[in-house]
Amino acid sequence: MDESNKIESYFKDAFFNQTNMATSNNKIAKPAGFPPADETELQIAQALFDLETNVPDLKKDLRPLQFTYAKEIELGGGKKAIAIFVPVPLIKQFHKVQPRLTRELEKKFSDRHIVFIGYRRILRKPGRKSRVKQPRPRSRTLTSVHEKLLEDLVFPTEIVGQRTRVKTDGTKVVKVFLDNKDSTSLEYKLDTFSSVYKKLTGKDVVFEFPAHQIE
Repeated sequence: MDESNKIESYFKDAFFNQTNMATSNNKIAKPAGFPPADETELQIAQALFDLETNVPDLKKDLRPLQFTYAKEIELGGGKKAIAIFVPVPLIKQFHKVQPRLTRELEKKFSDRHIVFIGYRRILRKPGRKSRVKQPRPRSRTLTSVHEKLLEDLVFPTEIVGQRTRVKTDGTKVVKVFLDNKDSTSLEYKLDTFSSVYKKLTGKDVVFEFPAHQIE
């Protein structure tokens, strides 16, 4: 290859890489005031774009999907998870492809588990001196946001029961029972669910697939 062809090839590659990066960055939809995307978020955006581009049966479903941000979480024992927060209006669309998408991303990030969570903000309860006159929507309360977080974490399985145990020191541990039909595909992630929930809420939760049906 002569010198002129080398230069032409260099600029073509540079243009392609810049265009590819700009397109993949469109998979990130950060609210105003959020910090710029970090390396993990850029890698996730690129992985989503690559799947959309290269896997024909995912193209239609992935095209409108974006995520808000991602958080890498230490699980202990050298293990990690990536929590991908998605806009609440897009959750149902994510659910359509989430099992397949999770498998594909866990191949890409082979040392980390992937979970998808709706991005919800908790509103404080208005005080007596608050200027806010409208009542706080229940969906923006701490209780509701934490309940939805549980549901998001374990999807595509469902929660079939919950029990709360109070330890001798007064701390509470919630035991969450999941639908047994999904035990084969999700049992490897139960400790991940507990660690991610603890990291995001400060609450202790144990996830189990019950040996018998919960009444």
